[in-house]
Amino acid sequence: MAGDLIAHRLGSAYGPDNSETALRRSLSGPLEGLETDVCLTADGELVLLHNPLLSLGTTLSGWAHERTLEELLEGSLLGPDCEPADEPPLTLEQLLHHTPLDLIVQVEVKTQSNPELARRTAAAICRRYACSPQRQRLEVISFHTSACEVAAAARFRTRLVIWADYAPEVLAGWALRHGVSGVKVEHFLLSDELVGRLRAAGITVSTGTVNDVELLEKVLHAQPRCITTDRPHELRDDAITRGLLPVRYELPAAA
Repeated sequence: MAGDLIAHRLGSAYGPDNSETALRRSLSGPLEGLETDVCLTADGELVLLHNPLLSLGTTLSGWAHERTLEELLEGSLLGPDCEPADEPPLTLEQLLHHTPLDLIVQVEVKTQSNPELARRTAAAICRRYACSPQRQRLEVISFHTSACEVAAAARFRTRLVIWADYAPEVLAGWALRHGVSGVKVEHFLLSDELVGRLRAAGITVSTGTVNDVELLEKVLHAQPRCITTDRPHELRDDAITRGLLPVRYELPAAA
C-alpha cells in the first residue's frame, strides 16, 4: 500500500536511535514498518547502530566492525543530549524477535568508506535469514551499491538510497557536458573506485559534513578538495595535534 509509515531509526523521536525505548513507543501505535541501521561486528554478528564510529552514538570508542558483539553490549547508547541512556545496542535478531511478522523491516547497511565491508554486511544478513520466515518482511537498503547487489542476487527485497555512488562515469560525463567542475560526495561513500573515476575525468571531489577527527582521518585518504564541517577551528586543532594537517596559519601576536 502506498503511504506506509516506517519508523526511522525505530522512531528516533521517542528515544535514542535504534533503541529499545524508541521501539517500544513506535510499537504502541499504528505502524506499517520499521527502519533501522545495521553494522557487522568483528565476530560476524549484526548490531543496530546508526553510526559505525562508536563515539558518535555510544559510550564506546573505535569502530563497530573492530569490536565483538559482547564488547558492544557492554556500552550504552547515547540519548539526544549525548548523555548515556543506560541501554545497550539492540541486535537485529532481538528486533525481529520482538516485532510482529506483519511489519516491514528496512535494514540499512552502514559502513564508513568501505564497499567491501558493506558487501560482507549484506551477505551476513542474507545468510542469516535466507531460510527464515523473517525473510519475507526484510528489505536491505544502503547507500552502497555493493550491498544492494549482494542482497538482490540473494533475492532479498533491496532498495538503493540515492546520494550516490552509482555510475560515476555517467555522473562525470554529465558534469563535463554542463561545465560543472566538481562534485560533493558524502564522506561514507568516498571509495577508491568512485573518487578515482571522477578524478580521471577531471572532476574534483569534496565531501559533506565531518565533525570528528576519527572520521577526518578516514576521509583524508581520499584527498578531497575541501571538507565541510560545523566546527572548523576545533577540527583543525584536533587534526594538527594528530599530525593529520600541517600548521598553515599563525594568529596575530597579541598587542
